[in-house]
Amino acid sequence: MPRCPCTHCSQHIEFPAEMAGQKVQCPACGKLTELSELEGPVIKIPKHNIPLPFAEPNHPPIAPPLPRATSERSSRVSQTANRIIDNVERVIIGKREKVVLAMVAYFSEGHILLEDVPGVAKTMLARSIAQSVGGTFKRIQCTPDLLPNDITGASVFNPKTTDFEFRAGPLFAQIVLADEINRTTPRTQAALLEAMAEGKVTVDGTNYQLERPFLILATQNPIDHEGTFPLPEAQLDRFLIRLSLGYPTLEEEGRMIDRLQHGHPIETLEAAVTAQEVIDCQRAVRQIHVDAKVRDYLLQLIRATREHTAIILGGSPRASMAVFRAAQALAAIQGYDFVLPDHVKEIAPAVLTHRLIVRPEYRLRKVTANSVLNEILNQIPVPTIPGGGGAP
Repeated sequence: MPRCPCTHCSQHIEFPAEMAGQKVQCPACGKLTELSELEGPVIKIPKHNIPLPFAEPNHPPIAPPLPRATSERSSRVSQTANRIIDNVERVIIGKREKVVLAMVAYFSEGHILLEDVPGVAKTMLARSIAQSVGGTFKRIQCTPDLLPNDITGASVFNPKTTDFEFRAGPLFAQIVLADEINRTTPRTQAALLEAMAEGKVTVDGTNYQLERPFLILATQNPIDHEGTFPLPEAQLDRFLIRLSLGYPTLEEEGRMIDRLQHGHPIETLEAAVTAQEVIDCQRAVRQIHVDAKVRDYLLQLIRATREHTAIILGGSPRASMAVFRAAQALAAIQGYDFVLPDHVKEIAPAVLTHRLIVRPEYRLRKVTANSVLNEILNQIPVPTIPGGGGAP
């Protein structure tokens, strides 16, 4: 049966072929619209339109910050995400767009690298997310003498049973904070790779499955590099998103001090959702529709990073999958049941910049991965999706 979008609200209307050319009342907005047969693929448009929440400093936002969606107008994923975000904001003040990014990684089943100076609430972000979902939380303070068994666990001899028993390490939690990950040795850093990639740990030849939903938040400081072990590119590529919280504004810092006067809000923070709801949302994100044109646009972006003269190492196929899944999560959090090209454009900087390596001669000219990516985003034309946005 033919269908066409309403000229007022863009909601698709199905109609018999013999009614083409007639004017009818739209069931969504109630206004009169003319029926005309639509050519090409049809993408369902939601009745609400939630703008994109964030953008990089050199990449202007397409719309104002994400508003709070009412329960009757938001999807299950959007409802769950907003409950977590609102709960986290009781502890983390003025960083909503960064919390949205963290939710994108969480619902994409990815992991987060927090790179920022000390004292800007990196640990509080991890703790507040864990308490908001009612999940178990463990913190690993990375030091040069930390061994792999210290985080994965080890088999300990029990003299009563004359047998070895496995004692689980701090990695056996639903949310794990690896604080100052670049201060521990590569051997210990590598112990996180299996857990991040496969959600399991192998000790003494035995596989131990980690409890879902599993999330690793690793932090590192961009200053004081003496005695540190920089993360290799293979491990950086394992993190879905890299983000920086940054310093609060004067007003936000004042609100923070007032709120902390009589006690830390993390002490009274209660769970807003259950771990099972997060798992359901992770499954729902995989069902978000991605049009072929949007997929091809994503692949063109990744291909351009590999061919750019200033880049010695571009995005890998894992980077393509990361942008794909993160765009699905961003769309779902906003209440969409399909991915727009603008979702890909907005999520790409957070997913790709830590995966790109700029040639040394270009670094001397102050060229950064972020500036190269912005150049690529501005050069590649955004595809037009029938009924689904994009460049005109």
